[in-house]
Amino acid sequence: MNMISPDAAANSKRAWLKILARYKKPDRRRSAIELAITLIPFATLWAMSAAAYAYGHWWGLILILPAAGFLVRIFMIQHDCGHGSFFANRYADDWIGRALGVLTLTPYDCWRRAHATHHASAGNLDERGMGDILTLTVAEYRRLSWRGRLGYRLYRHPLVMFGLGPIWLFIFSQRLPVGMMRGGLTPWVSSMTTNLAITLASALLIWAVGPGAFLVVHLPIVVLAGSAGIWLFYVQHQFEETQWAKDDDWEFQHAALHGSSYYDLPPVLNWFTGNIGVHHVHHLSAKVPGYRLQEVLRDYPELRGIGRVTLLDSLRCVKLALWDENRRKLVSFGEARASA
Repeated sequence: MNMISPDAAANSKRAWLKILARYKKPDRRRSAIELAITLIPFATLWAMSAAAYAYGHWWGLILILPAAGFLVRIFMIQHDCGHGSFFANRYADDWIGRALGVLTLTPYDCWRRAHATHHASAGNLDERGMGDILTLTVAEYRRLSWRGRLGYRLYRHPLVMFGLGPIWLFIFSQRLPVGMMRGGLTPWVSSMTTNLAITLASALLIWAVGPGAFLVVHLPIVVLAGSAGIWLFYVQHQFEETQWAKDDDWEFQHAALHGSSYYDLPPVLNWFTGNIGVHHVHHLSAKVPGYRLQEVLRDYPELRGIGRVTLLDSLRCVKLALWDENRRKLVSFGEARASA
């Protein structure tokens, strides 16, 4: 992982919110094209995979992989809609986001509320809880009972985090407004109407292709896309150089710039993930459309040296599980045990 260079550290003091304001305006024609070149290939690949199953061409099910990639991209467009940055029209963004939520199995209004909380408090040790991956401090972990420690270790295990976790989250947990049960009518309306739309869409697809094809095609696409989405969210904040602070020391620009990573992915993966790897810039200004994030890096290359994580680096992030308040860094369970 790259350390922050002196130049980058100096530039981190710049008034980034003012600088990034000029990138907020979306190109609505570009947004419409981005939506079309994502939804049409997804539907085509889904149909071709179902046809491959129906005609016994099992090799054709390999198309499930790129279809999952397009579903990730659909979620990233839904994500931009949630920030009001895709068309910069609240009505259009909200209703496109709600429609896409049927495909991603994500109630849009519930997710948008939780995600707004995440953006307002990312990196704040006193504001953990909603829209985040649960992260305990070393001291908090040591105070747990053995059952509590076992539960946390299981939660942080890669097979749970990136395997069982996405299945639980996208297929089961999001069917109810978990964490928002007392948040008024909106979370319930969002969850229940999304559930109804998912049920109707699923029934139509099962009628069209049969239950076997639907399960063999759609379930793997959802699970693969969900795992990729959780992985991306994990690497964006659970990396070696991330920074957390208590509420009194927490400052928005610093937390955004140094508490979020720049996941330096190959161009094709940047495209499928809607450039969400440029996450420190996204947290600095969530109104910048995903397709403009690379422009920011082009115009301000010093941002490439802050929080940079490569694909190889990201594999090493899996072991990080606890925040060490003394060393001010994420550590593994082994490192925490050694420092006891």
